[in-house]
Parts: sequence; structure tokens; C-alpha cells
Amino acid sequence: MNIQMEMQFGSSLAMYNALCKMEKEVDIVIPEYPKTFDFLPGIDKVKSEGRKDLPYDLAIALDCADTKRLKGYEELYETAKVTVSIDHHGSNTMYADYNYVNPVTPACAQILAEILGTIGIEMDKDIGECLITGILTDTGGFRYEGVSTETFEIAARILSLGVNISDICRKVLGVKTKAHFELTKIIMDRMEFFENGKIAFTYMTLEDEKRLNVMPGDHEGIVEIGRDIEDVEVSIFLREIEDGFKISLRSNEYVNVSEVCSIFSGGGHIRAAGCTIHFPLEQAKEKIIDRVKTFLKE
Repeated sequence: MNIQMEMQFGSSLAMYNALCKMEKEVDIVIPEYPKTFDFLPGIDKVKSEGRKDLPYDLAIALDCADTKRLKGYEELYETAKVTVSIDHHGSNTMYADYNYVNPVTPACAQILAEILGTIGIEMDKDIGECLITGILTDTGGFRYEGVSTETFEIAARILSLGVNISDICRKVLGVKTKAHFELTKIIMDRMEFFENGKIAFTYMTLEDEKRLNVMPGDHEGIVEIGRDIEDVEVSIFLREIEDGFKISLRSNEYVNVSEVCSIFSGGGHIRAAGCTIHFPLEQAKEKIIDRVKTFLKE
């Protein structure tokens, strides 16, 4: 019995399809996911809960830096007979029995493609569609740092299988829900700038979420609006939760936002990271902005 739990949908479904190809019995467990990914092969097999009646033989977590990101499924993962972590976060805590972590690689799906090739799993169109989705989402459509010749070589191999990469790119990066559009208008109206325009700050509330009927994934990419504004080095986006705020950070040239988030027990990548702060809006805003200021150049 195998279970897969992770935070990166493309990688997760690629692994699921690969394990099925190996004729393994697999549960793929993801509590919730954006409808953006409804087109991916195997999405109809995703479960919101794993089996509780026995320990799994193997549990695999992908693109997950620590067990806290397993969103309440830590026990299910940790009681498995063997645990594996495949990841590209420099902040990975090496929590599994077997850890394959390469922080230089721009996408977890790229690591997975290399692993599958090494163990002799031939990539097919279904696996390829899932892998390229993971690569596109992790690299922002090949825009982020770390994209390498290997990234494009894997993409070329996937293209040769007949996968329509441009269509997948449009679906996962181009198409926005109406809730996302309405939320974007609110976010832009609230945006503030600090430190001579080097910091962009905005937020959303639980009231916004309720009023706009925001679904999982509708807030994805919001933080990048501030990052893409001229002269901004760090973009900050606060999303209210029941006991505080989830914080997303993006940087452009030199600020290591993973370090910024580390003081709040968060982490991620050099240019993209997050954390949670258990304070009201004004206090959360002040604390994260003050922390970011210490990383800015004069």
C-alpha cells in the first residue's frame, strides 16, 4: 500500500500515474485543490483523506519542506512504515526516512522526472502532462531563477510525446476565475508602497473571501501583482485565516524572502516564500514590513 501526500499538484499526479504504471496500489491524498487542475490525468482519483485502518507501507511527500505543510495529515504520514520526501526547498528539514532534496532545481517536477528516468519508468503522455504542469507552476512559465538547460530538455521530451504545452500554460497560468478577478481589483485598490516604493503591501480578509465566494486557488498569483511593479523589490500579500494571517512574499533581485520568513517559522525559496503570523492585521502588517526593511539595500 502506498500513499502520496504533497503540495504540488503536477508532481503529485505525475507520481500517482507513475506508481500505477508500476502496478502499485496507490492512494493520492490532497485535502483541497484549485479547479484549475481538473484537466490533469488522475485528478478523479484524488482523495481528501487517507486510510486510517492500517499504516501505509510507503508515504511520499513532494514539494513539502516540513511536516507542518501536510495540513493535519502528519500522523498519517509519520505512521507509514517508510517515508520519502522529494523536494527543492532549501528550508527542507529532512524529516523523512529518505530525503531527495535539491534546492538548486527550479521545480519539484523536474527532480521527479529525473528520478523516474533513473529507476526506469518510461514517461508517457499522462505523466508528461502532469510533470510539465508542475514545472510551469513552479517556474512561473519558465520565468523564475534556476531554470536550466535540463528544464528545457525535459520540456522538449514532454513536447515530443504530443503534450500541448502552450494549452497547459494557458490553463494553469492564463485563465483566471471571476472570483480571482474581483479579488484582484480589491487587492490593487488596497496596495500600499513603503521604503521609496521598494516594498508593495496588500491584503485580503475573511469577509472578502466570503463575499466573493473565493475557492481554493483563487488567491494564487495575487502576491505577484506587487512584485511586477516598477522599483518594487519585495511584494507582501496577507491572507486572513481564523487565527491570523497567511503571508506570501516575492522578491525581484536580491532579498532572500525565505530568510525573511524564517523568523516567523516559515520558509520557501529565495525569491518566493511564506509564513503565518497570529496577530491582527495592523500588527501583522507592521511586523512583516519591519522584518523586510532589514533586508533592503540603501
